[in-house]
Amino acid sequence: MTSDRWADLRPRLISAAVLIVIGAVHIWIGGRLFLGLLSLLIGLMIWELARMTGRGGPAWLPVVFGLAAGLMLAVDEGIDNSPAWILFPPVALAVALTPRILPAATGLLALAYLAAGHGIFVIRDEAGPALFLWVLGVVIMSDVAGYFAGRTLGGPKFWPAISPKKTWSGTIAGWAGAFLVGLGFWLAGHGSWLLPVLSPFVAFAGQMGDIAESWIKRRAGVKDSSNLIPGHGGVMDRFDALAGAVLFVVALQPLVPLVMLLGAP
Repeated sequence: MTSDRWADLRPRLISAAVLIVIGAVHIWIGGRLFLGLLSLLIGLMIWELARMTGRGGPAWLPVVFGLAAGLMLAVDEGIDNSPAWILFPPVALAVALTPRILPAATGLLALAYLAAGHGIFVIRDEAGPALFLWVLGVVIMSDVAGYFAGRTLGGPKFWPAISPKKTWSGTIAGWAGAFLVGLGFWLAGHGSWLLPVLSPFVAFAGQMGDIAESWIKRRAGVKDSSNLIPGHGGVMDRFDALAGAVLFVVALQPLVPLVMLLGAP
């Protein structure tokens, strides 16, 4: 039983290491290289979403949706003054209007992933790598702390009807880990005192992004969104929490602009 509990740990660690190296290089360099990777990831997420919720229709249709989503994001962020963002809602609407389970929820999730892709690029492009690495670090630490605490401590389930593996112990451990990430960035001089204060809320938003995907998967009757990432499942399985966290940070901007998070005067 103990070995089964940790059976997926080795492939998870190997895949995570590869993703971290690839991501770190692209985040550090930024620009079109980062945009290319981001467009690919968002396109794959839309493809997975359309594929697992589809009911009938040609097999190539999810591929078209994924290509359209990635292309719209690349054009919108890569060409100055491009109005490609106005096509985000039509792409999501096209997904919702094709035969599938939960069409409205699927369309909203597709739009959320496109908006998150835009938000990720804006945070990295306008605030630099440090602030985006804070968001990413919060999501990763929340996931890692939640994984080990949940598997070790167990206890009451967080939302058993939707995500039967998630526990309150793992959820709270994720919040604590997120706070430590924010505190570390602040103490290292990479942001304001708001970072540790907001970090648990960012982690919670990420957890809700994960819950939203889990709900869709349960209704679709699938365990993973795909098998593209060994030990993790699909791209949605790995980046759904990041999407939720980024959307939360973007939604905060009217109240807490990026310049405040960076600690600039």
